[in-house]
Amino acid sequence: MSSESAAPETSVPPGGGGGTSDWNALIQAMGRNFSDFVARQHATFATHAPASAGSFPAPEAAQFSALQQQWAENQQKLWQAFGQRNPGDTAAAASVVPFDPADRRFRAPEWSNSPYFDYLRQAYAVNSAFVRDCVEAAPVADGRAKDRLRYLSKQMIEAMSPANFAATNPEFIQTALRTEGESIRRGMENLLRDLQQGFISMSAPGAFEVGRNLAITPGSVVFENELIQLIQYAPLTGEVHAKPLLIVPPCINKYYLMDLQPENSLVRFLVEQGITVFLVSWRNPDKSLAHLTWEDYLRLGPLTALDVVRDISGDAQPNTMGFCVGGTVLTSALAVACGRDEKPAASVTLLTTLLDFSDAGELACLIDEGMVAARESTIGRGGLLNGRELAQTFSSLRPNDLIWNYVVGNYLKGETPPAFDILHWNCDSTNLPGPFLAWYLRNLYLENSLRVPGKLDVMGVRLDLGKVDMPAYLLATVEDHIVPWTGAYLARGLLGGDTTFVLGASGHVAGTINPASKNKRSHWIGGKEPTAQEWRAHATERPGSWWKHYIEWLIERSGAKVAPPAKAGNKRYPVIEPAPGRYVKGSATT
Repeated sequence: MSSESAAPETSVPPGGGGGTSDWNALIQAMGRNFSDFVARQHATFATHAPASAGSFPAPEAAQFSALQQQWAENQQKLWQAFGQRNPGDTAAAASVVPFDPADRRFRAPEWSNSPYFDYLRQAYAVNSAFVRDCVEAAPVADGRAKDRLRYLSKQMIEAMSPANFAATNPEFIQTALRTEGESIRRGMENLLRDLQQGFISMSAPGAFEVGRNLAITPGSVVFENELIQLIQYAPLTGEVHAKPLLIVPPCINKYYLMDLQPENSLVRFLVEQGITVFLVSWRNPDKSLAHLTWEDYLRLGPLTALDVVRDISGDAQPNTMGFCVGGTVLTSALAVACGRDEKPAASVTLLTTLLDFSDAGELACLIDEGMVAARESTIGRGGLLNGRELAQTFSSLRPNDLIWNYVVGNYLKGETPPAFDILHWNCDSTNLPGPFLAWYLRNLYLENSLRVPGKLDVMGVRLDLGKVDMPAYLLATVEDHIVPWTGAYLARGLLGGDTTFVLGASGHVAGTINPASKNKRSHWIGGKEPTAQEWRAHATERPGSWWKHYIEWLIERSGAKVAPPAKAGNKRYPVIEPAPGRYVKGSATT
């Protein structure tokens, strides 16, 4: 840029501050330079595209050329709209590319009131669209490799948002001016606190505590071994159904997602309907458990828990429920028992669970042979995956909502996030034993072996999900980015019993923990169609939570009503301590 055109650039601050003539001079100079830049880029691409395209087939090269031309045209339109605005004009320029109405980052009027910040947000939208279009046009035949490109580009796009940086976020500037710098001081305090604790605060610090206002449904720990505690919940009704329910939550998270605040607690809802609930509370592994395998989790977890529930309740076939990977662990354990010609359960409920991993969502793009081999050669021989790493991986699937939203709010604006029990739980990480994780990644995510009858030998049994022949209730959620509902639907073709499939609104967690009393969202029920798409085409939408539909299904399989147990446990399994127990309070440290 020439010195003549550079002078106005340094004399006018972002957002306007010089005279109108200075502003117009700056716009004209920047516009001329951008036009020259576009012309040079077109000339360069036209001259070198055939040679630089290399192995790109002609259609892909032509597509990239068209994308670059469209990008340049959009930038030209943006500059023209930018140049037509006066410094005091607070009317936003017409959008060159459409904004996602669900994106909250640029809704504040400060973004459109200033020509400078309006340009920044629109240029970001143009550049983001260009990157996404280039990824989709990339000649990559491997679907998993294409998904990895999408994932990586998403990380870059979300990280480079002008909303994430103090100098390019007008809300930061306005907040700092309004608070006379207090917001900056609070933001630094928030940053130091989060650096010390090792994770970004997503819920108000100190608002929640397990045993105080989370996981407070009355109950008792009636059994424990080195990996689990088993909780038996106290009855809340005058009569209970004879057949109990055993819940196996995911071992990669704390169990109290199933028992949040009373109004959000699935456990409490079930107990209030007269169901006797037992629940597995996984221990947060430390180095003493770093050797545990997939078989250990099945043996010490659901298989042992089923034996204890049978002994205490006197019912030979309890109902069972598993959530996410807890459902995969539970189903694997049931397959072991069924492979031994046992009849381990009366029914199985799987909440957002994968058994066939051919449609495994965004996580699958991060798992390839090299990654799995690296885990096997390190922690796979005995070690821990730190819970913080696991939590960061899940957050990276939704970086705008679960990372940058809190960076901006906590650190730039100096805000305290609102108290939200699900997000408090989300930050309460758990470790995983390396051998367990390595087996899970290779045999399920990478090789998808659980769906193949007889391929996996677990505890001396060749697993065949077709032998898991009890009735099954399968819940998926329509916006799930961890367990796509179309992937969860594939379980219907694997299990040997009658299946009922229900699709809930929202995502992996919010769609599952959708209290019936709040009457929010909706759910879909349908028939026995062979594919997920056919099922959706014929499904019927019902307002409100899927909990109401589920409790009707479960009660039909829970037996007659009887007097509730006089106390928890029995002589063989006496009460160890009140719920929620010690194991759930363990922290993710190595």
